Amino acid sequence: MGTLTPGAKYIYERNGDTVYAREFGADPSTRKEIGWDFDPNNPGRHERQEMLNALRDDQLWHKIRLEARDNITLQDALDRVVELYHLSKDDGQT
Repeated sequence: MGTLTPGAKYIYERNGDTVYAREFGADPSTRKEIGWDFDPNNPGRHERQEMLNALRDDQLWHKIRLEARDNITLQDALDRVVELYHLSKDDGQT
């Protein structure tokens, strides 16, 4: 999503479930996506995109864990990440 300029005046527009903003007087092609509707019973394209992004993240972490089996440096870094995670959760599972 885009960022807005503090203090600027904006026109807000909706196209389907997506909300856009553009500076007052600016060309409509300069509008920026700023949000969307959310219906937990009917996920729209944004929710599907978030699920797809989460799946890609999971696949990446899977590849990293597989690579760490043969890469001592990477395994050491993963061990430190796990330790930091447990310390941040303060669950004593270090």
